[in-house]
Amino acid sequence: MTDEKISFEILEQNLSYLKYDKEKLKEAYEYALEEHEGLKRLSGDEYITHPLHVANILTKLNVDETTIISALLHEVLNNGKFATKEILEEKFGSEVALIVDSISKINKLELMDETESSAIYLRKVLVGLATDPRVLYIKLADRLHNMRTNWAIREEKQKDKARETMAVLVPIAHRLGINSIKSELEDICLKILKPEVYQDILEKLNKTALELNDNLQEMKVSLSHLLNENGITHEIKGRVKSVYSIYNKLSNGKKYSDIYDILALRVFVAKESDCYAVIGLIHSKYRPVPNRFKDYIANPKENMYQSLHTTVFGADGEVYEVQVRTYEMDEIAEKGIASHWSYKEKGAKKVQAIMEQKLEMFRNIIETNSEENDVSFENVMNNNLLGELIYVFTPKGDVIELPMNATPIDFAYRIHSRIGDTCVGAIVNDNIVPLSYELQNNDIVKIITNSNATPNNDWLNFVKTEQAKSKIKAYFSKKDREEYIEKGKNILEKEIKKKKLVVSEVLNEKNIAKILKDLKLATIEELYLGISSLRYTASYIINLTTEDKHNVDDLLIEKIKRRNNVISKDDIIVDGNTNIKYNLAKCCHPVKGDEIIGFITKGEGITVHKKDCQNISDEKVRLIEVEWNINSNNEYDASISLKVKSNDFLMDVISEATKQKINIVEIKNKEVENGLISDLIIKVKNKEELEHFKNVLNKYRNIEVI
Repeated sequence: MTDEKISFEILEQNLSYLKYDKEKLKEAYEYALEEHEGLKRLSGDEYITHPLHVANILTKLNVDETTIISALLHEVLNNGKFATKEILEEKFGSEVALIVDSISKINKLELMDETESSAIYLRKVLVGLATDPRVLYIKLADRLHNMRTNWAIREEKQKDKARETMAVLVPIAHRLGINSIKSELEDICLKILKPEVYQDILEKLNKTALELNDNLQEMKVSLSHLLNENGITHEIKGRVKSVYSIYNKLSNGKKYSDIYDILALRVFVAKESDCYAVIGLIHSKYRPVPNRFKDYIANPKENMYQSLHTTVFGADGEVYEVQVRTYEMDEIAEKGIASHWSYKEKGAKKVQAIMEQKLEMFRNIIETNSEENDVSFENVMNNNLLGELIYVFTPKGDVIELPMNATPIDFAYRIHSRIGDTCVGAIVNDNIVPLSYELQNNDIVKIITNSNATPNNDWLNFVKTEQAKSKIKAYFSKKDREEYIEKGKNILEKEIKKKKLVVSEVLNEKNIAKILKDLKLATIEELYLGISSLRYTASYIINLTTEDKHNVDDLLIEKIKRRNNVISKDDIIVDGNTNIKYNLAKCCHPVKGDEIIGFITKGEGITVHKKDCQNISDEKVRLIEVEWNINSNNEYDASISLKVKSNDFLMDVISEATKQKINIVEIKNKEVENGLISDLIIKVKNKEELEHFKNVLNKYRNIEVI
């Protein structure tokens, strides 16, 4: 956890694993040095030491040249003198410019407060921005160095950063398999957030440190002698479990005296076959603890982690956890998939593809749950991505990663949507099980399908993955829509016949076109849906095809005039009355504080517009007085149009919205000459809040509110 001395020369020495363009790397360093000239960190160090440390941390992950160069430059846009994305692109290429730009935007974001919802929001943005996996690796290294030097910031800020790190970055490091960074971040955060607990565990370890190290050394010698006798070339490393790892066990109800596997040994060999030979020899000499052997070589985790795990009783009576792996397996276990990023052999493309799949899993969860509140989103993230996982198999031996307590239905949808939709049964380990059965590690699962089968709505009560839930909901949403369309059609045709009219004459091409135009509908299916959901009555639709159109609107006006004044819980009071059907116009998006007017809309009650809305400027007859209810305290959709030069504006807008706790509902961009017009829909409480947000955005040189 110490912040060792670093220089460009040391960085070059640590890049011995990589063939790279030395001149290009030096140019990047000198450019960063120039941009940060005269700046110092709060620790008192020259600012350039930070990007140097970040790049050096990444060398331990065996990342590629582009990542190292991007790490050296990762602060020039936020804390440089003159750097721009365009300059970076010209000097170092579009790939480096994109990575640096992304990491710069991520670094502008911070938690608004201590609540987990803020962390979830940041996690959404963080992963959504990480279009290149290497952005996340730089961010993790950036945070690790900042946490190593956090003594330079005030105590409360240290805690904020520690909470943010545990909520956002540690889970991502875990899912990407970067154990070396994950473990160090966990220990640092525990030391900051729970210093007494950290010190207590550390003191207990220190009291027995000499004894523990002696035990480890004796076991290492004993194991090494055993393997040498059998002609197995090897290397053994011993370690005591990390403070955070012990804290985790204590948090789960264990006493310190009950934690037996504090001692761990790692055996490295050259070949996969040697791994199994080593385990056999260890078990022949030392008694294994039952049910603690795990084969992650034959059954690797989806992040490509491979190793053999066992726990044995040593000759001294101590319990030792032993992991056996090849050197290549160890690289992936400690450094994550990034350790192979720069490799040129055939497996490199597969490795990069798996990295992309990991990030895609985050993005899919985000997109599927874009309308969920933060608490719901947190549960989804924890259950599907960041929680405990199980690994099950297809009958052909393919590994499928699923969240704990997942069911055969989750498994089926993970294989293919069609398999899920037509699933009728499941066989697990040669036994028929119910579809609600909770799968266990290493289960072999076979799905029974029937081409005529369809999903069951009850599945939603027990499936665990968002993928399965969204597919089931999508099926029934489509089915329900079709049923409602048919229901609406039947209601309308029945009413036409009741009035002694001919269906084909009332619903001829001309009349249908007129109805759809009057109601501003795109298709006749939408009309049928409106009837079945009671938005329109069948009689009203029939009247639209004749000259007798007055009744619905006149009744509405009469109803309003007859009402007595009462206290309204609605946002809008119509002509002094409440409980009148109304909606806020989407053309002008009025918010509380705007001057408004009501418009009698065919079949839809009152539509509330801004008084200066162009869509009602020529109306004289169908207008009615409306006002805001001063007692309401809701949020409203508000529209903002921005003129920007490129997509770079997005992060600035999201950052400001985060600070002001404003939710962005929708963003639509359209290309115009010399840039883009971006139309935003946001949630605000009133006109004052909206105007303040506009004023803040106008201060950015790349944004113009229009």
